[in-house]
Amino acid sequence: MKQDFLKYQAQTGPTPLGIEVSHARGSYIYDLDGKSYLDFVAGVSANTLGHSHPKVVNAVQEQAASYMHVMVYGEYAQGPAVELAKLLAQQLPEPLSSTYLVNSGTEAIEGAMKLSKRATGRGEIIAAKHAYHGNTQGSMSLMGYEERKKAYRPLLPGIKFIEFNNEKDLKNITTKTAGVILETIQGGAGFIEPKNNYLQKVKKRCEEVGALLILDEIQPGFGRTGRLFGFMNYHVTPDILVMGKGMAGGMPIGAFTASYDMMAQLKEAPKMGHITTFGGHPVVAAAALATLKELTTTTLIKQTLEKEKHFRSLLVHPLIKEIRGKGLMLAILVENAEVANFLVLEGMKKGLILFWLLFETRAVRITPPLTISNEEIEKGCNTILELLNEWNNQNVN
Repeated sequence: MKQDFLKYQAQTGPTPLGIEVSHARGSYIYDLDGKSYLDFVAGVSANTLGHSHPKVVNAVQEQAASYMHVMVYGEYAQGPAVELAKLLAQQLPEPLSSTYLVNSGTEAIEGAMKLSKRATGRGEIIAAKHAYHGNTQGSMSLMGYEERKKAYRPLLPGIKFIEFNNEKDLKNITTKTAGVILETIQGGAGFIEPKNNYLQKVKKRCEEVGALLILDEIQPGFGRTGRLFGFMNYHVTPDILVMGKGMAGGMPIGAFTASYDMMAQLKEAPKMGHITTFGGHPVVAAAALATLKELTTTTLIKQTLEKEKHFRSLLVHPLIKEIRGKGLMLAILVENAEVANFLVLEGMKKGLILFWLLFETRAVRITPPLTISNEEIEKGCNTILELLNEWNNQNVN
C-alpha cells in the first residue's frame, strides 16, 4: 500500500511518515502489521474525541442511512446542519448567532475575508506576521512566510501585516481596513499566546476605525484550550469567528460565524455571495453535532487544563527549553531542529506519534485527543524523556 500511496496519491512533502493505517480507536492508531501508535497529535488537532468515538460513529452511520447529500448549501432545511448551527449560537456570546457551514478551515477563512469586505465596503485585510490560516489562494495571501508564497504569486492584493503582540503596530489598522484576521493562538509560529490583553486592544482599535476583528479558532476551538473557544480565555468577542479541524471529531468541516445581520448580507446584492455544494453535508454535520453535544455535556473541556498540568509536570528535561500553549494545544521547544526531528522520527519507531509545527523548527506538537487518559499521557511522556536521554547519550562530546 505504501508504494501505491507514493506512486498514485499526490504528496505534500518529500518524506511522508508513511504509516500504513489499518484502524484507529481511542488514543491509538494501528498499522497493517498490528503495531499500535499512541497518538499525541490527533490528526493535527482534528480528532477532538479520539479515533472512532462511538457517539460520532453512530451519528455518522444513522445519518448516512437516512440521507446524504440532497441539495447545495442553503436551499433545503436539513436537521443536522440546523441543529448544529442552533447549538453553536446557544454556546456563543452575542452577536455571534449565524453560522455558514463549509468543508474546511481554509474555506472558512476565505468566506470570512469575503464577508468582512462585503460588510465594510473596504478592501484591505490585515494579518499577522508568521501567521498561518490555510493554503488556498486567499488564505495563503495571509501567510507570513514569503518562502512559502513566492512560487504561487500573484496572490491577493491589499494584504498588510502587523506583528502579533506588538501594540505599536495597531496604528496600521485604519479606516481602509476591512478586517484584521488573527489566530487566537498563533499555531505554525510556535503556539504563541496573546499577551497583555492584546486581543482586547486589537478589538478596541477595530471599533475605533470601523474594521472587523476576525479570529481564527481552527486549532484552538472546540475545547482544546479549556474553553469551548480559545477567545473565551482572553475576554474578547470577535466580529467573525472561524472554526474547523476539531469541529466534527475527524470529519471534514469548517465554518464561519457572525451576527445575523452581517451574515445576511451574503444573500443579496449580489445573490449567493458565498456558495458551496457540500458545505453543511448532513453526515458531517451529524458528526459535528455529536461532537459538540459531547463537549458541552461532559467535563472533557474542563479536564484539558488538568491534563495540561500533568504534561507540564512530566515533561521536565534539560533539552526542553519551554512548553508553549494552553490546555491540550501544547508545543515543546527543544534546543534545535535536529532534536525535534529526532523526537518525531524516533518516537514513531517507539510507537508514539508526534509532529512538527509548520514554521518553528525547534518545536514538537503535542495536541492529543481531549479524551486521552492520564495513564496514556504518562506513557507518552516517558517515551519522550527516554528519547531525549538517548539523544544526550548519542551526542556526548
